[in-house]
Amino acid sequence: MQPDVLLHLIEPAAWRAALADGGVRPDGPGFVHLSTPQQVHRPAGRLFPGRRDLAVLVVDPSRLADPVRFEPGHPGDPDGELFPHLYGPLPTSAVVAVVPYRPPAPLRLPAAGDALARALALYTSVPVRRAVGVGDVPGGVVVLDPDLPHSRDNNRLVLTEPVDAAAVEAAAEEVGGNAGWPHLAALLAWPGAATTAAALALRGWAAEELVLMSRRTDVPVPGSAARAEVVGQHEVHDLWERSWRRDLASLGSGLDAVVAQLVGREQLNDRVVAVTDVVVREDGRVVAAGQLRVDGATAAVESVLTDPAARGRGHGDAVLARILELAADAGCDLVVLEAAGDDWPRHWYARRGFEQIGRTWAVDRPA
Repeated sequence: MQPDVLLHLIEPAAWRAALADGGVRPDGPGFVHLSTPQQVHRPAGRLFPGRRDLAVLVVDPSRLADPVRFEPGHPGDPDGELFPHLYGPLPTSAVVAVVPYRPPAPLRLPAAGDALARALALYTSVPVRRAVGVGDVPGGVVVLDPDLPHSRDNNRLVLTEPVDAAAVEAAAEEVGGNAGWPHLAALLAWPGAATTAAALALRGWAAEELVLMSRRTDVPVPGSAARAEVVGQHEVHDLWERSWRRDLASLGSGLDAVVAQLVGREQLNDRVVAVTDVVVREDGRVVAAGQLRVDGATAAVESVLTDPAARGRGHGDAVLARILELAADAGCDLVVLEAAGDDWPRHWYARRGFEQIGRTWAVDRPA
């Protein structure tokens, strides 16, 4: 009986190359080496001894067009143990999730039909893969990028196992103090994390509920994408900068450095997932934009915004329609997003076919 999922161990840079190529190609023997969840430690120990910076591709066997044959692996493996070999390329559209491989931490392997698990895999895996440094903390990991101290997304705890408020605060204070963080920050991404978020709020932390939403790509796209165009990311910088300056105007003299880091950090995402920026122009100027991030069969909608002076003209609909079309063209069956729990955009997305599937919490406080 074939397992529900098969796994392929890969370096993050090689996975990014596969996203550009459309798949992982067979190597010398003429097949792609796969493993069952119980076997993945064997190729890890043999090919990447001691490595904790790898990614595991979670493959849905039903999406593979070429045959998978269970055959003997390395001569040193236990007698009678057979490994799945894919005799053909591994298409990125068959990869339902990408998760970090950091033994001895257990692997979280989403099923193809579990939209929430796939969304959580993306939002907790991408920060790890793009980080300059990663360390273990109670409940998960800490990601660090010393070049971007003002970006909480790039310098925070990413917690996927239950942990109480005191433990979150202690870990953040220790790591943030050593790293010189101006703010302590964490993502609480496990069921029931609202309790810890509420307890942190009583300790003086700001706690933001993030609603996770999803939409399948096999349903009609709302609106027309005709006005929206794909551009190089540099063409969106001016719109992003104007938006950040409005949101962070209270920073005063420190505003320039913070905005520069928040705009500059976006290029890092394209090193680990396939990023496409979409815009709408008025009189040649970018007034609305959004971003598609493709990570195998799962895509994420990010940074959809419209300049205040250009709102009410359907630009956001055009941007979203183009993003959804591009996601389907890339072979994605699921599109996910995060929306603030206390703001109107989640209702806007709901009217366009996105359904709420879960929630996480982003918490932070000054160091």
